[in-house]
Amino acid sequence: MEEDYGDSDEECYYSEDGDSLDGLDTEEPRLTVPTKGSTTKVITKESLLAAQKEDLRTVMDLVSLREHHARTLLIHYRWDIERLLAVLVEKGKSALFTEAGVTVVEHLDDDSPLTSSSTIACDICIEDVTGDKATRMECGHCFCNDCVKFLHPEMQSLLLIKTLALTLSFEGWTEHFIVKINEGQSKRIRCMAHRCNAICDEAVVRNLVSKRHPDLAEKFDRFLLESYIEDNKMVKWCPSAPHCGNAIRVQDDQFCEVECSCGLQFCFSCLSEAHSPCSCLMWELWCKKCRDESETVNWITVHTKPCPKCHKPVEKNGGCNLVSCICGQAFCWLCGGATGREHTWSRIANHSCGRYKEDQGKNTERAKRDLYRYMHYHNRYKAHTDSFKLESKLKETILEKVSNSENRESKVKDFSWVNNGLCRLFRSRRVLSYSYPFAFYMFGEELFKDEMTSKEREMKQNLFEDQQQQLESNVERLSKILEEPFDTFSDDKIMETRMQVINLCVVIDSFCQKMYDYIDSDLLGPLQLGIHNIAPYRSKGVERASDLVSCWSTKANATNDCLTSGGIASGGASDRDRPSGSGSSDDSGCSSRKRARKDGGGFFDLNLPAEILDRN
Repeated sequence: MEEDYGDSDEECYYSEDGDSLDGLDTEEPRLTVPTKGSTTKVITKESLLAAQKEDLRTVMDLVSLREHHARTLLIHYRWDIERLLAVLVEKGKSALFTEAGVTVVEHLDDDSPLTSSSTIACDICIEDVTGDKATRMECGHCFCNDCVKFLHPEMQSLLLIKTLALTLSFEGWTEHFIVKINEGQSKRIRCMAHRCNAICDEAVVRNLVSKRHPDLAEKFDRFLLESYIEDNKMVKWCPSAPHCGNAIRVQDDQFCEVECSCGLQFCFSCLSEAHSPCSCLMWELWCKKCRDESETVNWITVHTKPCPKCHKPVEKNGGCNLVSCICGQAFCWLCGGATGREHTWSRIANHSCGRYKEDQGKNTERAKRDLYRYMHYHNRYKAHTDSFKLESKLKETILEKVSNSENRESKVKDFSWVNNGLCRLFRSRRVLSYSYPFAFYMFGEELFKDEMTSKEREMKQNLFEDQQQQLESNVERLSKILEEPFDTFSDDKIMETRMQVINLCVVIDSFCQKMYDYIDSDLLGPLQLGIHNIAPYRSKGVERASDLVSCWSTKANATNDCLTSGGIASGGASDRDRPSGSGSSDDSGCSSRKRARKDGGGFFDLNLPAEILDRN
């Protein structure tokens, strides 16, 4: 270990020659290095609308559409802007709109507005009705708002022989919208004309439904709003219980571990606790194995034999191989065959053991070996999990010692190395805990039986366990040092302890990174199985999501303007509903921004000066 990490130790070791205690603040390496900003965002109930508006604005600017059409596109493509842009480039705008049910008609055959003085023919009741009692969708189909009131007398007489359900099916737009909302189809309500694929304008739906059922209109708005989370693979609800009300949005990689503002750390992919270096499937299988009675069954298989009569498991509690079940049946413990109850030193009545049954012996030995193997990994997993819990409880005690040390008269005033050591200890302890379930499945035959030969598996297992053992020994050393009563140490002893903690933190961090690299390059990487992707190692621990900032403007009231202008719940169309290419101004406080994707995965602003774009 010293040879492999000699260079790292030299870089992190600080000689005390010529250094004064007052100059230590500038020399200590910090583990919590400030970053440019978190790529993981917390979406609260208050910022959910702003988060949705941000993606809507992006599509509106790129494709020159109204907000309603942009939402229809994004819901169809599950809020995946990259996929939407790929279809746009590959198939063109016309195919993009057709697949999503977006109908953009610049000039209808009869584009005169519907007013109370105008009349129009309803395609259902075949009646001429005034324009204020009918609605024409962008696809050109026009129906009564409440069609049952305007049925022709002859058609009403025909409906008398029909069922009530059939009669209701002839009601107009309002009833159509109400039925679809109650059926959970709020996000994509299609035109009720036969074989029409157009999606109805949400403003029209909201307006008609609110006149009859205001609460249902609110439900419709809520469904549209929550679609940003329910249908978006890059946004998920925080799995906290009770629920904190927050959602988490990641930028690039779904296989990551995040921390919500409520404090819960979880795997974004499977929404269970953060479990790297285990893959989600490995962790699911491990939890099930620890939870169910599979290992109890294994114990029964190893330590009992089934009665040949009643088939209940029987445990032998003596040295004699003639065993008697509670049902009264006697049988031979060696072979499990039924026997008489009399026996001598050399013979059991009505029985003589036949030849060795190889399959039965193999099954028993296999069950015993599997049980011992599981117990080996489970005991070590539980030991590190228990250590993590105990060390978490000791955190307050250690911080109290830090406070005592800072308040006493001493030349050493900086004890941030203790906090850094605690963070490194907690992070590495979790890595160690989950490395044992990973090893259980990685080097077993349950998941990767045919992917590796026995020799290859043994070689890779030895290399992994060497890294695991070195990490484990250094973590235990760090834990022991942090538990020492350093608040009673002399200044020289504190400096010595400080150097040990700093060096151990760097060495442990390096071991963790090498373990993840080995898993990615030599273990899971060559298998090329997407279901076994794992979250990358982060030296600073699980990334804490930051609050979403929705507007580019720095004005104090810009955010409020963005949240209120053109809101989903507002009945009419806003400035944001206009096509971005129409030259209309946006009074919301957020300037219209065109963005394109960089090779690295992020967006850059097309409105920035050329010299800035070149630098990016």
